[in-house]
This record gives sequence, C-alpha cells and structure tokens, in this order.
Amino acid sequence: MRTWTLGDRVVNRMGFGAKRLGADPDRATEVLRRVVELGVNHIDTASFYGTANEQIRRALSPYPPDLVIATKVGPTADGLARPDQLRGLVEDNLRQLGRDHLDLVYLRQQGLDSIADHFGALAGLREAGLIRHLGLSNVRDTHLNEAVAIAPVVAVSNRYGIGFGRINDDLVRTTGERGLAFVPFFAIAAEGREEGGVAATDRVLAVALAHRVTPAQVRLAWTLHQGPHVLAIPGTGNPDHLAENVAAGDLRLTEDDLARLG
Repeated sequence: MRTWTLGDRVVNRMGFGAKRLGADPDRATEVLRRVVELGVNHIDTASFYGTANEQIRRALSPYPPDLVIATKVGPTADGLARPDQLRGLVEDNLRQLGRDHLDLVYLRQQGLDSIADHFGALAGLREAGLIRHLGLSNVRDTHLNEAVAIAPVVAVSNRYGIGFGRINDDLVRTTGERGLAFVPFFAIAAEGREEGGVAATDRVLAVALAHRVTPAQVRLAWTLHQGPHVLAIPGTGNPDHLAENVAAGDLRLTEDDLARLG
C-alpha cells in the first residue's frame, strides 16, 4: 500500500520533513519543487523550524490541490505554550504559509500529565474552521485516549526507528487498530536526534549492502514495513538525498531482513 487516507485526504506514505531544508532559499526552493515533482504530497513543518514555513510558501504557493501540509504547535522559546496562546501559534503558521486554514495541526506536548486543556483549545480552532484535522505529537497512549474523547484525531507523531523509540511499539499497534496514521520522527537519525545524520548500525549496514542501497533507505523502508498506517517524513536539504529517500518507498525487505533489523 503506497497511500494512506489522512483524515479525508489521500497522501503518499513517503512524505517530506521540512526541518532540515537549510537557510539557503534558492536551495530550499529547488528541493521543495523537486518534492512535488517526485509525487510527494505530504509535507511536515512547524513555525519553530526557523524559516521552513516561509520557504514552503515561496517555493510552492499557489499550492497543488492534493498537497497536505501538517504543522505542529506547542513549543515556544519560553517552554510549552499555554492553551490560550495556541491560537496565536496557529495564526503564525497560517500567515507564514499563506493559508486560510491548516490541513493538519499536531499538539506537540512536553511534560503534561493531561493534555485536555491544550487539545480542547485546538479543537475549538477546528470548529472555527482554522484547522481541518488534529494530531498529537510526543504523547503517550493515555494522552491519545484523552484527546479522542474531545475531538477526532487523525495522526500521532512520536520518535520511532530501528533500535530507537521502541517504547512506542504499543502506540504503533494502537494507532493502526484505530485507523490513525503513525508518523515517526528521528526514523533516520535515531540516537542522533536533532543533530541529524544516519544511524548506520552493523545490522543496518548489512541489509543495505545486501540490497545495494544506503542505510537511510533501509531505515525508511523498515519504517514503512511497520504497518500500512505508518508514514515516513524524512527531511533533507540535498536534492540527491531526496531522490534516494523517495526511492526507498520501493525497497522491499525480506522477512529475514526484518528479523535482522529487529
């Protein structure tokens, strides 16, 4: 299965993360336009990703009708936003992207036992027409249960990858059972986290050598093998790496490969 219905929009399971576009506007424009040319129609971004939103608008507006742009709100320079501050963060994204509504907004939580007040604020913005669909990021299963009692959730985005973030195995299974998308971050970088790069462990390297592909492509293929509801959002500012990432969607791992990778 190459596609997934995200809310009411069909997206290719291989998407694109805008965090690593870089500061060069011409290079970013080249990469983003190539994203669309390669058939990618799901871009993940956030206003706290530097100039990513403005770069997306510069390169792609007016937007292709099938393009889904997902963004995240919550983190600020002073910590997690209060519920009453979330509208301002949503409006920042609207202005930067040049949109009158946002396709998908994740509540990116940190340190909350209950997300009810924060998610409730976003649910209100959904009712007001500023947001089409809602998601959750960096959450536990208790947060998901709390949120779905307030408003529909279409996606969960947590850290996950080979040998990394496997505390989310149960959440991957739960989202699949509920018909929700699971969108991993750090799938390529793993322990590298914000520093980026590719976590090229011995087992990843062995599978990559067997298939004559890159370690990053193995990690992305493994991601997509975790279930038809699992989407990939690799980020890069390099057009060549972008093409390799998209090509990873065609890499079929064997049962032996998957057993070796864990």
